[in-house]
Amino acid sequence: MNIAFDEYGRPFIIMREQDMKERLTGPEARKANILIAVSLMNILKTSLGPKGMDKILVSPDGEITVTNDGATILDNMDITNEIEKLLVELSKGQDDEIGDGTTSVVVFAGALLEQAQKLLDKGIHPIRIADGYEHACKIAVEHLKKISSEITFDRENYETLITAAMTSVSSKVVNEFQRQLSEIAVKAVLTVADLERKDVRIDLIQVQGKTGGSLKDTQLIDGIVIDKEMSHPQMQKEVSDAKIAILSCPFEPPKPKTGYKLNIDSVEKYKKLQELEQKYFHDMVKLVKDSGANLVLCQWGFDDEANHLLYQNELPSVRWVGGVEMELIALATGGRIVPRFSELNEKKLGLAGHVKEIPLGTTNDNIIVLEKCSQKKAVCIFVRGGNKMVVDEAKRSLHDAICVTRNLIRDNKIVYGGGAPEISCSLAVSKAADEISTLEQYAIRSFADALDQIPISLAENSGLDPIETISNLKANQIKTNNPFLGVDCLGKGTENMKEQNVFDTLAGKIQQLLLATQMAKMILKIDDVILHHGQN
Repeated sequence: MNIAFDEYGRPFIIMREQDMKERLTGPEARKANILIAVSLMNILKTSLGPKGMDKILVSPDGEITVTNDGATILDNMDITNEIEKLLVELSKGQDDEIGDGTTSVVVFAGALLEQAQKLLDKGIHPIRIADGYEHACKIAVEHLKKISSEITFDRENYETLITAAMTSVSSKVVNEFQRQLSEIAVKAVLTVADLERKDVRIDLIQVQGKTGGSLKDTQLIDGIVIDKEMSHPQMQKEVSDAKIAILSCPFEPPKPKTGYKLNIDSVEKYKKLQELEQKYFHDMVKLVKDSGANLVLCQWGFDDEANHLLYQNELPSVRWVGGVEMELIALATGGRIVPRFSELNEKKLGLAGHVKEIPLGTTNDNIIVLEKCSQKKAVCIFVRGGNKMVVDEAKRSLHDAICVTRNLIRDNKIVYGGGAPEISCSLAVSKAADEISTLEQYAIRSFADALDQIPISLAENSGLDPIETISNLKANQIKTNNPFLGVDCLGKGTENMKEQNVFDTLAGKIQQLLLATQMAKMILKIDDVILHHGQN
């Protein structure tokens, strides 16, 4: 509240809207932020690992999603708080960069903040904690590189890639078909991969889904799938040596951009208009025919008149093709997307060896498949499932498996899973803390304790005693000097993850540590939260 004076010297009071704002500062703000992050961690940590629980997400319009994918859970939650939004962005960052480990990264970030709160209560400054975390993260990343292994594979022998994909799919709802889905994902990636350059064009892998059938009916199609059918039921269903006109202009007479009014008050005028429309359609079809095209894919709809003319001229056509599919078809067939009929010519046509319409079982649905595309090797994973929920979850699982395979092609280093790398890093970080005399040693030890949260959650979700399991694993790792000992989630009788063939990509694991540490540092440095409640 301030006092000011007008031009006549009369005083008046300026209110600073104090009643509209609630303000948290310093330790209170940090504590509130950490509590939010820890509560989100507690929601997600039960979904970790092959025995993790699933969540039912209900959208505002009542649509149900059942999943244990961290990125999907966070994406569909009703997020209102800024700290929650930061953690959602953290999960998305992991999903975009690596594609897997979205749950682990949020759980680890929450664990770091939970440990940080204990240090804050002891009076240690947040900047010293952040510096300690940064130092500990470097030690952990270097240790991960030391305990990593390399795998070998090529286009003929790729069993190790399938094993890695199976590890990522094992925690999902569709794990009953994990072998089949992993094989499909690996074959798809290898088809479009350039192994010499260690590069994968993921945009050349389509993942389409259709309800009906079972998950075991999911198949890899060597080509591009369009979830449409020919625009006329009597058009030919198969085209060999297809020359494709890819159109982003509608088969309709042009409409003036501005408002207009047309009065037709006689039969002659009506006939003249009809003849004009007929001429437009004839000209359009003639331009397509003259270009040499024998198949038309159009992003927009057809007028019935145009559809009939295309059928009469033996030009099979598909309408309402999505923009993403149009771009993929143009890329794979070497064609150009044509915005005007007058620009269409033979050089802009896409080429495909075989195009056919395929009926899907007894569901009365059809799809169109473009095979043997001329330019790029494009593939489609066509997912089937009993209902939309299963199909969507299978698509998410395949996304994870595809990303894991891509990461291994880029960098073939792995670390064995089951919480083994976290336990090994925890021991290495604790050992390093003993050699540091400054205040940061407390933060470094807290980082080691936070690393234990991942194997503890895995043990809890598998029905094991978490404290006893982790204590035994740490003791065994020290005694045998074996960094591959982890939580036996599936009860296979051995703690050696190398024998169980459970592993993650090194790049993914390092990214988890780096992202979670940066997020924890960022939240620790926030000391002022201003909440606006709006005006009355």
